[in-house]
Amino acid sequence: MSILTGLRVAQLGDGLAAAVCGRLFADAGAAVGVSGAALATPLEQYLNHGKGAADIAAADVIIAEGGPAVLRAKAHDVDTLRRANPRAAIVLISPYGQIGSQADDPATDLTLICASGIARLLTGQVDDLSEPPIRPVGHQSAFLGGLAGACAGMHAVQAAEPAVVDVSIQEALATIAITELTRAGVSGKKWPRKRIADGNGATVCILPASDGFTAISPREDQQWASWLVAMGSPAWGEEPRFRTKADRVANWDALHALMSDWSRQHPKQWIADTAQKARVPSFPLRELHEQLDTPQSRHRAYFQPMEIAGTTVRAPGTPYGLTLFSGAPLPRAPGALPLSGVRVLDFSWVIAGPTVTRTLAAMGADVIKIEAPGKGDPGRGSELHTVLGQAKRAIVLDLKNPDAVAIARDLAAKADVVIENYATGVMDRLGLGAEALRAVNPGLIYVSASGMGRTGPESHAVAYGTLLQCFAGFAGLNRHPDVPPRVGLAWLDPMCGLLIAFITAASLWQRGRDGTVARIDFSMIEAMLWTMVEPLLAAQCGEPPCPRGNQSDRCAPHAVLPTAGDDQWVGVAVRDEADYAALQALVPGLAELADRRSPDVEAVLAAWCATREAGAVAAVLARAGIPAAAVTGSFDLVESPHLRARGFWDRLGDGLVPGLPWRTSFGRAIGPAPGLGAHTGDVLAELLGFSAERIARLRADGALG
Repeated sequence: MSILTGLRVAQLGDGLAAAVCGRLFADAGAAVGVSGAALATPLEQYLNHGKGAADIAAADVIIAEGGPAVLRAKAHDVDTLRRANPRAAIVLISPYGQIGSQADDPATDLTLICASGIARLLTGQVDDLSEPPIRPVGHQSAFLGGLAGACAGMHAVQAAEPAVVDVSIQEALATIAITELTRAGVSGKKWPRKRIADGNGATVCILPASDGFTAISPREDQQWASWLVAMGSPAWGEEPRFRTKADRVANWDALHALMSDWSRQHPKQWIADTAQKARVPSFPLRELHEQLDTPQSRHRAYFQPMEIAGTTVRAPGTPYGLTLFSGAPLPRAPGALPLSGVRVLDFSWVIAGPTVTRTLAAMGADVIKIEAPGKGDPGRGSELHTVLGQAKRAIVLDLKNPDAVAIARDLAAKADVVIENYATGVMDRLGLGAEALRAVNPGLIYVSASGMGRTGPESHAVAYGTLLQCFAGFAGLNRHPDVPPRVGLAWLDPMCGLLIAFITAASLWQRGRDGTVARIDFSMIEAMLWTMVEPLLAAQCGEPPCPRGNQSDRCAPHAVLPTAGDDQWVGVAVRDEADYAALQALVPGLAELADRRSPDVEAVLAAWCATREAGAVAAVLARAGIPAAAVTGSFDLVESPHLRARGFWDRLGDGLVPGLPWRTSFGRAIGPAPGLGAHTGDVLAELLGFSAERIARLRADGALG
C-alpha cells in the first residue's frame, strides 16, 4: 500500500527540477510517466529511475519546466496542456516564474543561487570580504524548485477546479533564508557578510578534531555548563569573560581558540559522542562515504541498491517512514482552497514544523498552534513567528497539567492532522503519541519530525538542523578548497518544512480517496542526504567529492566575480560555445582566446566586471542570452520590481513579509500571526463546547497558562 496509490503524473521534458518533482511523486507511490527525460548523468538516471511513459491525457498532475518562451516553443504552455487535458493540475517550474520582467532570463544553478540571496548567506559570515560568495553542492536549485513544485502540485490536485501552479526557483531558494528575508521586509535591516563578534558561533560552531571537524551547539546556559564538564572542567571555563552567552559572544575568538586547543587532541566522533552523553547537541562532520553504511541507516533501510551508470550503488530512499492503516474514505467537500475543512493541531516549534503548518494554513487548513505558557514558541523572539505564524490560531496549554493533556486529546479527536517535532519520546510520555491519539481518532494523520527519525540506535540524539547540515557533509563541501568549513545558513529546516508539507498533503489526498491513514516518521538527516544524491553517487562511482568552490565540470567560465562597489559580486555561467561566442562579442580581449576553459578567460572577464556595477553586468549578459545574476542581499529582494510584480511580498503593517514560492489559480490564505494564546477561549468554546466558566476555572488551575 502506497500513500499516492492511483495518482497519475506526467513529467514533460528534460528539466532537472521537473525530474526532482516527479521523483517525489513517484517515491510517494504515484504512477509517474516521463516524456523527453534526460538520462546522461548519474543524477538524471537516479531522478528518472523507474518512471514509465507520460500520458498527458490521463494525468492528474502535469509537470513542465521552463520560462514562458521555452514552454511555448515546446508546446508545454498552459493553453496547449489544457487542451490536451482539461482536468489536470498543471505545475510549471521555471527559474524566475511565468510572469515578471525576468521571466525569460537565462539561468543556471549558480546564477539562481546568486539571484536568490543564498550565495551571500550560504556559508555564514566571513572574515575576509575578498572571499567570493559560493553556491551549494549538488544542484540545490533544482532540488528546491522541484520540491516546491511537488508541494504546490500536491495541494493543487485537491483544488475544487483544475488548477495552475507557477513555481519560481528563485523564490523557492530565497525563502530558505526566511528569517533574514522577513527581517529585511519588516525592519529594513541588512545582514552583514563580514563577521561580527562570534558570527553566531556561541550558538553553533565547528571545532577542529584530530581527524577532521566536529560541530557543536551548547546554546543554552545549562548546555554550556554540561559542555564544560564534558571538556574536563577546564580552568578557563570559570573566567568571567565566558560566564554568560553575551560574554562568550564578546570574547568569541579567544573562546574558540581555547576550545580548539582541547578538541584537536580528540577524534571527531569521540567529541560528538562525549557531548551527546552530556545532552549537548553535537555531530561530527562526516565525509559522504561515511554515510553509506551506518547502524542508523541500516536500521531504517534508508539506502537502497540501484543500478546507476553501470554500477550498483546505494541510493537515498525517502526521508520518512510510513505506517499505513486501512479505514473508510473520508472525502472533503470542495472549498475555496485545497485544504478548506482540514483541521491541524500544530505542536511544532522554531522553523521546520512551523514552516509546514504555515504552508498548510496558506492552503486553507485551520491550523491551531499549541504552545506552552510563558514565552511560547522560541520563534516569537525573532521575525520567524511574524511570517511562519500567519493565518493560524494560537492556544496555550500547559502540558504538564493533566487537564491540559486531556484538552489536547479532545482536540485531537476532532482534528485531521497532528504535527509535532519534540524530542523523541516526549509526546508518548505526555500520552499524546501516535498510538494514544489513534485510539481516540482512528482517522488522524500523525506527523513526527526529528533529526534522526523516531526509530534506530541514534533516534534519541539531540539535534538541530544546522548541526545536521554539518553531519551530512553539506557544510564540509560548501566551501572554497582553502577555507575551513563553516556552519552557515540554516538551510535544512525550511527545506524540510516544504518536504513535510508535501507528504502531509499527499496523506490527506489518499485518506480522502480510500481511507488510508498515515503515520509519518520524518528524518531531517535523511532529507539532507536526499538532496545530496549527486555527490553521494559520485562518492561511489568516481572520485570522492571535495570542496570545489564555484568550479564546474560543464560551464566555463563559471565564477562569482567582484564588481564595482563594496562587496558587490556577479555570478556568470557560460554553458556552451554559443554562450561563449556571445560573451566574446561583449568583452574586449576575449576574441583572441579560443579556449573558454583557459584561466586567462576568467581573468579578462574579471577585469571587465571590476569596473562595472553588478546589476548592469548581469543585465547586459542576460540580454545576450548568457546566464548571469548579481549577488543579491535580502534587502535587494525586498526592492526587486520582478518579485513585487509577482506578488511575492505581502503587506504587513508598515513592512512586508515573504509569501510562498509559487503563484496559483486558487490563491492562498493570508493573515496576521496570532499573539500567544490569542484564541484559547474561542477554540475551546467552538470545538469542545466549553463554557466561559469552565475556561475560567481551567485558567485559574493553570491548565491554560
